[in-house]
Amino acid sequence: MSEAVIDASALLAFLKGEERALKELEDILHKSFISSVNFCEVATILGGLGMPKETIEEVVEETVNKIVYFDSDQALIAAGLRDLTKPYGLSLGDRACLALGLTYKLPVYTADKIWKNLDIDIPIELIR
Repeated sequence: MSEAVIDASALLAFLKGEERALKELEDILHKSFISSVNFCEVATILGGLGMPKETIEEVVEETVNKIVYFDSDQALIAAGLRDLTKPYGLSLGDRACLALGLTYKLPVYTADKIWKNLDIDIPIELIR
């Protein structure tokens, strides 16, 4: 399997041990990228559950290949996705994930089924 981009929803499902997420993601996570925006989403959820900051960083860095910083190019791509994604209620974090996928021309893995409705130039892979 080649590289992929992982959405916060997919990574959280994997970390929670959801059976389908484990099956769908175990072979690609070590080759996957996550946006720093989505890393923030994951850290927010795990921190809210009481996980210490150092542990969150360690868990994510051991699970995915690379955290990619959200730069100005990705910001412009994400901004450009607003009209396309607004009817589906996608957030800035969702658009940051898609922008990363578009930047690297990689498939994006998510747990959010609504993403399959998007007419976008990269594969969207559902993990549930």
